[in-house]
Amino acid sequence: MQMSQEMQIQGQWLFRWRSYLPILFVFLIVPAFSHFYYPFGSHVYDYLWEMPCLMVGLFGLVIRALVIGYAPENTSGRNTKEQIADTLNTKGMYSLTRNPLYLGNFFMWLAPLLFLRHFWLCAVFVSVFALYYERIIAAEEEFLSNKFGKTYTGWAAQTPAFFPRHLQWQAPDLLFSWKTVIRREYHGFYGLIATLTAMELIGDFIIKRDFTIDMVWGWIFIVSTGFYLFIRYLAKRTGVLYVEGRP
Repeated sequence: MQMSQEMQIQGQWLFRWRSYLPILFVFLIVPAFSHFYYPFGSHVYDYLWEMPCLMVGLFGLVIRALVIGYAPENTSGRNTKEQIADTLNTKGMYSLTRNPLYLGNFFMWLAPLLFLRHFWLCAVFVSVFALYYERIIAAEEEFLSNKFGKTYTGWAAQTPAFFPRHLQWQAPDLLFSWKTVIRREYHGFYGLIATLTAMELIGDFIIKRDFTIDMVWGWIFIVSTGFYLFIRYLAKRTGVLYVEGRP
């Protein structure tokens, strides 16, 4: 079997389980906490480091939002059983990179690892992410190439697979849908906030031997929890966040 075929078979399997990749890093984060410290011994410097980490995660969320907000139905989905693409997305974020959702995931998952300030942890993450997703992308590209033919290969030839080489944004055909973004991404937003808040609590406990939380992080968590519960109610009990023709 050719290497490319082997990667595609692996990618199809990994595609079904791609949502569980962050769990693998729990086994690295736990030992990394044993060496947790405040930069220069100062809690203030620790806080100044944490906020940019949060911004990195939110940057990843913004990338995902720019994809989901313009996506038509049966594209850019969370399906795990099989590849689905009724149309080929080539505009919006897809005019900058062929895999913008995975690019958003990269920054969202990088944020908690940056939180711990261990170079080796980030290096392991980048390596595993690359090995994991290059196989998923290989499987997806085979599927899209077979389905859309020259339309896909022509777009792929001028659009980078992951990191954008230019910022020549092509406006999507659909209007941006905030409702779709909120309904699709509120879990990811709250997961990011909850993860960073938990890491803040654990780090402070390791240093102070006392469970305390900074006022800023406390309010971030409280407001985020209220937002999550409110959106969850709307998504589960009403149809206000559903938009026809959107994923």
